[in-house]
Amino acid sequence: MKISAAREELLAQLQTVSRVASTRAQALSGVQLIAAGGRVELRATDQEIALRVPLTAEVEREGTILLPARLLVDVVRSLSAPSVSLEQRPAEQDVELVAGNAQFHIRTLRSEDFPPFPEPEQEGNVTVPARAFVDTVLRVANSASRDETRPVLTGIMVSASERELRMVATDSYRLSVKETQLEHPLAGGFEANVPARALQELARLVQQVDGETLTVGVRQNQVVFQIGDVILSSRLIEGQFPNYRQLLPESYEHELTIAGGEVTDVVRRISLLAQKNAPLRLSFAPGELTVSSQTPDIGEARESLPVAFQGEPFEIGFNPDFLRDGLEAVGSGDVLLKLISPLRPGLIQSAEDGGFLYLIMPIRLNV
Repeated sequence: MKISAAREELLAQLQTVSRVASTRAQALSGVQLIAAGGRVELRATDQEIALRVPLTAEVEREGTILLPARLLVDVVRSLSAPSVSLEQRPAEQDVELVAGNAQFHIRTLRSEDFPPFPEPEQEGNVTVPARAFVDTVLRVANSASRDETRPVLTGIMVSASERELRMVATDSYRLSVKETQLEHPLAGGFEANVPARALQELARLVQQVDGETLTVGVRQNQVVFQIGDVILSSRLIEGQFPNYRQLLPESYEHELTIAGGEVTDVVRRISLLAQKNAPLRLSFAPGELTVSSQTPDIGEARESLPVAFQGEPFEIGFNPDFLRDGLEAVGSGDVLLKLISPLRPGLIQSAEDGGFLYLIMPIRLNV
């Protein structure tokens, strides 16, 4: 194989694809370069997520090579010449990389150990608006669990049908639900529990690639996403995802509308003093909300803002990071805060967007 490409283009695509490379096995730590049919494609996988991206390059000789991803990125990043050539030297079992006066010989990895990638199918796919899909992912992704001992909660349950796209994520301490209404009905539908990490990577890709639509194909235990010439596939998570509707309280004692930007800024500031697992304390009194935090040996902070609260004063505690995530997911518009009691979950919603909700479990406060 022999190809040449612009350094900036090569570096950008290598940085993109190498994010999914793994260090668990030597073959998985590599990036595969395939030159065929006058095109070049870069591939990487960790066996859960597989990513393939195109590279604009001149193909002088076709072939396939597997090179260490991290080393190749570092080498290309260090170059100053505008163009790079890579030529496979089978006898030496390496690749000669030349850029200007710089020359590198990089040992290849065993391509036969690199796993095959699933191919996109032409039938049974669903095409969704790319921007709507990404916006929905970003609203719920933080609520997915990072605890691998409960794999079913590390995913985002994605459902698409008719004119609605719905995503649900929970780590058992909080729950995010986003229902996005689509302008045009979908030709088909699907439901799948997709690893949150795969969807977050997909969101980054969609923001980098020109394309208004995203093609989704669910096949047995895999899902394949395609936007333009970029293809990301992921295994699906098996197991019963929680029925989120059963987790939502039927009624609430207090419903408050608060300026979202203002309360989010207050929570960010006061959270700076909520360290070492200290909760954020929300104290409600007629016409006022006071947000406070205290960490022994560090300090304390408090700030008040006006709210339309009526009734007996009460206090409730939340994990500061979880509360901030929920408020930031709502955005800058007004926030609808629904509460029952200090030991029951609270609900955060957008006052303008009824399709988003965030349920958060409280923390018991020490008086």
